[in-house]
Amino acid sequence: MAYESVHFHTHDGVQLHGWFFPGQPPVRGTILHLHGNAGNITGHFEHAAWLPAKGWNVLCFDYRGYGQSAGTVTRAGTIADAHAALDYLRARPDLDPERILGFGQSLGGAVGIVLAAERPELRGLAADGAFEHYRRITSWHLRRNPLLRIVGWWVPYFMSKDYNPIDYVGRIAPRPLLIMHGTEDSIVDPAMARRLYEAAGEPKQLWMFDGADHYGALHELAETARPRLLEFFSQCLP
Repeated sequence: MAYESVHFHTHDGVQLHGWFFPGQPPVRGTILHLHGNAGNITGHFEHAAWLPAKGWNVLCFDYRGYGQSAGTVTRAGTIADAHAALDYLRARPDLDPERILGFGQSLGGAVGIVLAAERPELRGLAADGAFEHYRRITSWHLRRNPLLRIVGWWVPYFMSKDYNPIDYVGRIAPRPLLIMHGTEDSIVDPAMARRLYEAAGEPKQLWMFDGADHYGALHELAETARPRLLEFFSQCLP
C-alpha cells in the first residue's frame, strides 16, 4: 500500500505520529480512523486498510503514549489528539476539508463520539464496538471476572466523570451516526450500543451483528459489513 508517514502537533504541544493512505481515484473523501486501546497503528491500520482501494483517503494515527507518538496517555489528552488529527487533515492542501468522516473502533468509537459532538466539521461518524461510559465499562469487566471484582471493586468510584460518550452522542445530530456492534462482544457490553443509539438524535442507525465478537463484523462478515459501511459513508456526503 502507498502511504505517507506524518507527524503533527496537538494544541498542548505533543507530537503525534500517523500514516496517511491516499485513496485510489476518483477519491470520495477522507476517513479519520480512531483506533482502539490495545496496540498501535501497526496492528490497527488493518481495520481500515481496505478503504483506499474504494476511493477513500485514510489517516490512521496513534494517540499520545501509543506507538511513535510522544507524551503520556490521559483521557483528556486522547480527546485533544483526535482534535489535532482532524485539524491536520483539514489543513492539508490536497484534501477537501468539507469531506471528512470519522470511523472509531472500541475506545476510538468513544473518542470519536466526543470529537463529532464537538466538531461539526466532521460530516458523519461510524462507531464500531464503542462503550458509553468509562465507569460502567470498568464495572462490567469487574463483574465478569471474580478475582478482579474482589481486588478492584473500588476502582470505578475513583474514575473521572469526564468525556463519557453517552453525554455527547445526542449532540452529533443532524449529522449521520452509525453504531455497529457484535452481539457476542466480549470486550464491550452490547447493551451499551443500544443505550448510545437511544440517546442519539436522527439520523442514526444501529447495526447489531449476530454472533460477532469485538471488531468481528468487518472481518468475519466482511462481504456484508464492508459494503454497508461504504454505503453509510456515501450517505454522509453530498
